Amino acid sequence: MKLLGVIGTTGLLLLLGITAPADAQQEQQEKQEKQEQPAKPPKQEQQAKPEKRQDQAKGQQDQQRQQRQQQDKSAKQEQQQQAKEQRDQQRQQQDKSAKQQQQQAKGQQEQQRQQQDKSAKQQQQQAKGQQEQQRQQQDKSAKQQQQQAKGQQDQQRQQRQQQDNSARQEQQRTQQRDRPQEVSVPSRQEQHGQKNEQRGAWQERRAHSWQSEHRGWQQRGGYIGYRIPDERFRGHFGRDHRFRVYSCPVLVVGGYPRFQYGGFWFSLIDPWPEYWSDDWYDNDDVYVDYSEDGYYLYNHRHPGDRIAISVYVN
Repeated sequence: MKLLGVIGTTGLLLLLGITAPADAQQEQQEKQEKQEQPAKPPKQEQQAKPEKRQDQAKGQQDQQRQQRQQQDKSAKQEQQQQAKEQRDQQRQQQDKSAKQQQQQAKGQQEQQRQQQDKSAKQQQQQAKGQQEQQRQQQDKSAKQQQQQAKGQQDQQRQQRQQQDNSARQEQQRTQQRDRPQEVSVPSRQEQHGQKNEQRGAWQERRAHSWQSEHRGWQQRGGYIGYRIPDERFRGHFGRDHRFRVYSCPVLVVGGYPRFQYGGFWFSLIDPWPEYWSDDWYDNDDVYVDYSEDGYYLYNHRHPGDRIAISVYVN
């Protein structure tokens, strides 16, 4: 305890010894300042210390204000820097987003273009396929029509051949039937004497319904008998060369009346119309003419009618 008391006392003395010179120095300095300054009223001397303290407080305030200003400036700069960094970051993000959107839009456009190209190509292929199908169908239809037309032509040709054969056979039968019967040409007096007999033959060749019974040479397959030379025909036949059958030699061959005119024999193949007069072959003017497909006998009294006839040489 004594030791602690000694140490404390020693320390206190040392502190006082250190403080005393300092206080002495301060007092000395203050004295000097008082000597240098003009004398002031006592009140002012008493107030000197508070003003100094105010100046110190003001300096501290200024220093604190400067520090705050510096801190505010630093904070503001830091905020500005952060805001700038944020703006830069946002701009970069926006640029990145815009670039991504552009890339996406470009990708979508490219995809749409590819899809459109694909669709257009598919449509072209479909149209081409349809055109090819239509062309094949048209070719097939045309081929079928050609085959049908050819078949019809072949059928018509066969029918014509059959008709020609039938007509040829009929004429051959008629000619074969007529050949064995050699008759002498009767005189006019003998012909008039046989008038009753011939009248019966003419009446047998009268039609019951001529419109349905008569047939032209075209219907018979065409004329294939003897053809009168043109010079002889122009000199004795046609509508300008009319005659009456009663004035010509007449024969009945195979049931068909046959008369001679202009150096040729003519045999009636068709029946004569039922509405003609009973003695038309005696009283009506007639003529022989060639009309497109064969020889016909025309009645001047009935110009719209014609009877198919065949020509024979003496």
